[in-house]
Amino acid sequence: MAIICLTAASGPGAVTTTALGLALAWPRPVLLVEADPTGGSGILAGFFQGQLPHSGGLIELAMAQREDLVAAELPHQLVDLPESQARLLPGTRSHAQAGSLAALWPALLEALRELESTGQDVLVDCGRLGLDGSPTPLLFGADLTLLLTRSTLPAVIAATSWAQTLRERTEATPTRVGLLVVGEGHPYSGREVSDALGLPLVASLAWDRRSAAVLSRSHGTFGKRGTLRASLAAAGESIRAVAATGTRRPASALAWLTRAAQSSLGGVR
Repeated sequence: MAIICLTAASGPGAVTTTALGLALAWPRPVLLVEADPTGGSGILAGFFQGQLPHSGGLIELAMAQREDLVAAELPHQLVDLPESQARLLPGTRSHAQAGSLAALWPALLEALRELESTGQDVLVDCGRLGLDGSPTPLLFGADLTLLLTRSTLPAVIAATSWAQTLRERTEATPTRVGLLVVGEGHPYSGREVSDALGLPLVASLAWDRRSAAVLSRSHGTFGKRGTLRASLAAAGESIRAVAATGTRRPASALAWLTRAAQSSLGGVR
């Protein structure tokens, strides 16, 4: 069992779409947590096309936390994702509710750890970095935190300072930080992005706009085949392997990658 957080430096929707895709392709039971502080469940509104009422979820757990009942209440706040082994914990209905979750995050992290006995993995959509109400205890308490970025120069530059922050904030913790690149080879390879940001490349995803629209807006059918589905399955295997190893990148390697980032950004094609 592993807790894996996904976050990004910029760009709306990419983290939610990727987290949902990974959950649907996950080969074993997995819980998807919508912890994005911007509010309004993108999955209930998009993938479910607003057909499920947005009731319960994190706010119910926040109320349960006052009586130390988060672990007991958690199973009652989950929604099954069709044709998968995944379940969803919906997020807040409004960004105004994010501030009320500060006391919940440590208790939720503990409750998620207790899922280990059930054999479930946990994927957490933490949304964009730097927002008020960000689930910091989850980001820096997970087994693996992945910085999501496109492979374009603007995206890499936007992620540079946050990559350094994540490295520094997790250096004294068991949490490993890695990179998930979306759009491998458009135009830069995952390895080039990894070298520029100074983070180890954990997985990469193909850029498939049509399949991504199925996940974000339920336009079409997200079947068992297709470029994105295969890419998500492969990425999931890589992510699970890294989360299970507990291997951190040596400090010497991180220092080398930081120096590489300073020089390679100027020479990106």
